[in-house]
Amino acid sequence: MTERPVTAAPGAVQVPAIPARLEPDAIGVGQDTIIGVSNSAPAATMALVLAGLAAATAYASGLAIVVCAAAMLVIANCYRRLNLWNANCGASFEWTGRVINPYLGFMTGWLMIAANLVGSIAAAVVLAPSVLDIFGASATSTWPNILIATAVIVIMVVIAVVGIRPTARTQVGLAVIEYAILIGFSVAGLVAVLGHHHGTYPITSGWFSVSGVGGQGSFTAGLLIAVFLFAGWDGTIYVNEEVKHRRINPGRAAVFAVAILGVIYLLAQVGLQGVVSPAKLQANSSSALVYVAQALGGSGWAKVMALSLALSVSSSVGLGIVVLARITYGMAGRRVLPQVLGVVNPRWSTPAIGTIIIGVVLVAATWAYLLSAGVANLFTQLIDITGLLFASYYILTALTVVVYYRRRVVKSAWDALITGILPLAASGFLIWIVVQSLQSAPWSQRWSVIGIVCAGLLLMFVARVVMRSPFFQIPRESASE
Repeated sequence: MTERPVTAAPGAVQVPAIPARLEPDAIGVGQDTIIGVSNSAPAATMALVLAGLAAATAYASGLAIVVCAAAMLVIANCYRRLNLWNANCGASFEWTGRVINPYLGFMTGWLMIAANLVGSIAAAVVLAPSVLDIFGASATSTWPNILIATAVIVIMVVIAVVGIRPTARTQVGLAVIEYAILIGFSVAGLVAVLGHHHGTYPITSGWFSVSGVGGQGSFTAGLLIAVFLFAGWDGTIYVNEEVKHRRINPGRAAVFAVAILGVIYLLAQVGLQGVVSPAKLQANSSSALVYVAQALGGSGWAKVMALSLALSVSSSVGLGIVVLARITYGMAGRRVLPQVLGVVNPRWSTPAIGTIIIGVVLVAATWAYLLSAGVANLFTQLIDITGLLFASYYILTALTVVVYYRRRVVKSAWDALITGILPLAASGFLIWIVVQSLQSAPWSQRWSVIGIVCAGLLLMFVARVVMRSPFFQIPRESASE
């Protein structure tokens, strides 16, 4: 199918798009945007951070979200420009390898796999509790948790194998319900707080300061948490082979997804954190979103919020399977991963084998987590560093833009800003976040990071020496003047 001619970013030497082996022109920019937003799991993510972010910033959480959203918009624009140059499911793996260094490119790809895999496992292990909350059932029984999680993963694998079209339709359906519930409660919460309803915590000038109410907040701690909120929006890029106008729309969808996430998170955090007193919010931090919903409307509405959480984690698991299958498909095409991961089913035009393998890994990880306390502790350490893994390859992508367009940085003020100053500032911000996080992290989490890096180095050795991938000999590329 002939692709519509596009205008590349100024100075970019457009790389001929690889022949689409996945279904071309299957979804539009709107559906792709939903994929990026839902991959971040807004409701589930807000449930995790609502109380913690309010406490860390002393209710000045809105400012931290705005700053992180601005940085992520810059990173998303870096993805957009690189996708204009080279639309490939391998994305940052391909871009960094061809622009900076193929070995660094491989490690970027490995970080992409590790971040999305750990994030999917994190969603998978809370699938059953989210579902059981709807019915007010106990979430502590092991086998109901295992059976529910396994059933949802299998359903999502089947949908992913059948094609990107049913996947996108499913995600849109889940998203409409999830976002309507979350936004509806957020608006109701904001109205209650602004109306000074009994039991609410009033909005003061401290909510809009760096140090929070009474100067008790830490803006740095708030930023560390807020960065975690946005992880996953780059899911729009990995399905680029299946998006209409594959060079243009995935990048646009990434920018749209970050902007939408910024609005949702700002509204939800500011709207819900003051519904109950600080003491009650922290006392119910493990179920903050459901507790706040109950405070607003009673137990019936709490179940509605629980439904939103269940849909959010189910959606995240489904997209994790799709995203991981596309990343490994792109890397297998360069023979840095087993080529079976790049096999495309001729009937459904999806990397079916890779999709099934990812599903099996998620089921196995979920069973291991729920059946073994030792494994659960190990996975918990990995889950706690998920945000760092995402931030790490976002940094490398931003630096790739700077290196690729380095000859144009001095040509105009606009080029200097868009391809130089802003990407460097955003990557510097994320580097600072990573360093601050590691400094405050316990050694168990630091060893988890070291273990992931060492595993990547081992896999890179296998790809280079055993599989003899030609990817490691590709020449460097850059934009023309």
